[in-house]
Amino acid sequence: MAAGAVRGGHPRTLTGVSDVSALPLIGAAALRARAAARTLRTLPTDVKDAALGAMADALVERTEEVLAANAADVDAAAADGTPESVLDRLRLDAGRVAGVAAALRDLVALPDPVGDVVRGSRLPNGLQLRQVRVPLGVVGIVYEARPNVTVDAAGLCLKSGNAALLRGSASAFRTNAALVTVLTETAEKAGLPAGSVELLPADRASVGELLNARGLVDVVIPRGGASLIERVVRESTVPVIETGVGNCHVYVDASADAAMAEAIVLNAKTHRVSVCNSAETLLVHRDVAFLPRLLAALADAGVTLHGDDRARAAHDAVVPATDEDWATEYLSMDMAVGVVDDLPAALEHIDRWGSGHSEAIVADSASAIADFTAGVDAAAVLVNASTRFTDGGEFGFGAEIGISTQKLHARGPLGLPELTSTTYVVTGNGHTR
Repeated sequence: MAAGAVRGGHPRTLTGVSDVSALPLIGAAALRARAAARTLRTLPTDVKDAALGAMADALVERTEEVLAANAADVDAAAADGTPESVLDRLRLDAGRVAGVAAALRDLVALPDPVGDVVRGSRLPNGLQLRQVRVPLGVVGIVYEARPNVTVDAAGLCLKSGNAALLRGSASAFRTNAALVTVLTETAEKAGLPAGSVELLPADRASVGELLNARGLVDVVIPRGGASLIERVVRESTVPVIETGVGNCHVYVDASADAAMAEAIVLNAKTHRVSVCNSAETLLVHRDVAFLPRLLAALADAGVTLHGDDRARAAHDAVVPATDEDWATEYLSMDMAVGVVDDLPAALEHIDRWGSGHSEAIVADSASAIADFTAGVDAAAVLVNASTRFTDGGEFGFGAEIGISTQKLHARGPLGLPELTSTTYVVTGNGHTR
């Protein structure tokens, strides 16, 4: 047997797990997912789509079962003193269950990325070369309170031919268990292999096992707050697609239209403050005459403004900003405000404090727009548009697992194509080298 090979379907890499007894909490589930992935990668689109449709129907039909489990989670979380904003993310009702079911049906309508030819050519020696999209394999997803992520992640993984290992939060475990029961029972009846979707135990140790299941798990994706993402990136031996926090900026250039700037900034900050694509910092060119009006509009909307000296001079509602303010993803009705001398200064500020998520410019100057889009380093750059548009659904990609702020393999909304890798298929006619 060659070095690194392992009999019996266990991991083949020397650096991977060779004994699943080292993974007492997740080992059995990971092995089932590994076996399922080998079948899922070969399934035709119509089988996957039929399963997704059946899963959507089953969620609606079994809504009461899901809501009963969710009510127990919400009651327990409330008794523990969980803030209402978190309870709202945890809570389901019939409308929200219908919404997650609709998201599965939306996936059915999207193109299957598996088998797409990314590029191809005929080499001078006559060999036919094709780069073809293939599933990643087993995808581990670590996420926090929102139970809708359970359904979105399972659906995205299945449509792209991957098995899913789902590790949600303890606060949503009953809900997640009910959802996964509905999904897996229905999926298997529709022809998907057992193990296609596995729910992992919701304790800290299970995360550690998942992050060290290299060889069984092909990639881990964290979705949640900064501390969760930091832990996954720091501890994982499994490759990670990093979904990042959103310290997003809006830069208002000297050439910007006042009404447009006000509408975009207000939307970017106040439309929904608890999400990663909301704006946290406003940067304004020193020659913008309507700065007092813009700050007044934000203050009137209930935003607490943390500004530098020039911003404070423009409106008396602005409180002093510290370095912590420039670095903070508030996820609240707070916003840092800085007045900059020019566009290069804005880019320098974003480079120092930004998280690489979404950066916006409001400008009428073509040269300013060109310099900003070329000079800013982010997963999404928005020109005369709110940062709130950085979203898989808004981009027309359907559901997403998160927004990737890293630079390897996938960047921006993580939709179906981003859950694939590629294989080079080389076809000859008796060619030898």
